Amino acid sequence: MKIVRHIPNTITSMNLLCGVLGVIAAFDGRPDVAFYLMLAASVFDFFDGLSARALNAYSAIGKELDSLADLVSFGLLPAIMLNRLMAGLAGNGILCYIPLVIAVFSALRLAKFNVDERQCENFIGLATPANAIFCGALVHYVNSVPDSFLAEWVAGGVFLPVLSVIMSLMLVSELPMFSLKFKKGQKKDTVIYKLRFGFIALCLAVSLLVLLLRLKFSMIFILAVAIYIIMNIVNYISVKRARI
Repeated sequence: MKIVRHIPNTITSMNLLCGVLGVIAAFDGRPDVAFYLMLAASVFDFFDGLSARALNAYSAIGKELDSLADLVSFGLLPAIMLNRLMAGLAGNGILCYIPLVIAVFSALRLAKFNVDERQCENFIGLATPANAIFCGALVHYVNSVPDSFLAEWVAGGVFLPVLSVIMSLMLVSELPMFSLKFKKGQKKDTVIYKLRFGFIALCLAVSLLVLLLRLKFSMIFILAVAIYIIMNIVNYISVKRARI
C-alpha cells in the first residue's frame, strides 16, 4: 500500500515538529517543556527507523528528512536551551553564544554520518540525540534545582562554554561508540554486546539511585550519557593498549 511508505516520514515529521515547538518553548522561558519535547522527539526518532525497517519503507527522501529533523531537535534545540540558560544565570554576554556551536557541529556530525560507511551498526563520534539529551537534561536540572552545584557552575559563566566546546568536539571525533541496536544473529560473546548490556545495567542502577535520593529525574539522563561516554573512552583505550 502506498500509504504505508509514508508512515516513517510522518513519524520523522513529528520529530521535527517537536524540535520546532521545543525551540519556541526555550525562547518563551519554558526549559522544562523544551526538554519534554526533546524527549518526545527522541522517541519519534527511534520509531521512524524502526517502522522503516519493519515496513521496508526506506527512501532517499526519508534519509534526508531524518537528518534535517535531527538537526532541529538535537542540534538547534539544545544549543538554544544552553544559550537561554546562560543568559538567565550568567548574564547575556558574548560567552552565552558559544553554546550555539553545538548546532553547527551537530550539522557536521549528521552530514558525516550520512556519508560514512563505517557507521552502519555502531557510531564514530557521539550521536546527536545523546548529546542533545545530555544538554537538555542539564538545563532542566539546573532550572529545577537552582541551588544545586550544577547551577553554581553554570552561574560562573565558564562551565557551559567549555562544556559546549567539548561536546561539540565529541560529535565529530573519531572515537568509536557502540549503539544500542540489538539484531538477530549478533554474537553474544563480543565486547560490544557485553558493553551494551553493561550500559543498560548501569542505567538501571543509576535510575534506582536517583529515585532513592529523590533527585530530579533529569539527573538520570545526565549520568546515563556520562556513563556512556566514559565506557566508550575506556574501551577505546583498552583496545589501543591491546594492539601495542
